[in-house]
Amino acid sequence: MKHLISTLVIAFIFTININAQEVKTIALEQTKGEFTQKEVTVNEGTYVFAVSNNHAAMEVGLVLVQKGKDASNPDNHIKTAYVTEVVKEGETQKTKPTKLTKGEYVYFCPLNPTPQYTLKVQ
Repeated sequence: MKHLISTLVIAFIFTININAQEVKTIALEQTKGEFTQKEVTVNEGTYVFAVSNNHAAMEVGLVLVQKGKDASNPDNHIKTAYVTEVVKEGETQKTKPTKLTKGEYVYFCPLNPTPQYTLKVQ
């Protein structure tokens, strides 16, 4: 019985640690035709993107794709990295938590057509 209780306590603590992992924020600002952050480097982890519209367009958004995949194909987009609603001029919107693993990604905005920028995860 003691062994069973010990096992349950360890499982409970493990579950709490997994759920308590820190979600960090990556702030991205868009201006007319570009992001002000041309390249971002972060460690592996779970991130929320906060996208600001600084007079870029009436509405902007965010698309994140693993580097090397066809960014024009929505099937390749990381859907959790979409803003939860379009970012209107002068506002900031966030994405859902997105787990980033080691590698390179590209990010861009199709609404305020921007180049593709690099996000490196180490």
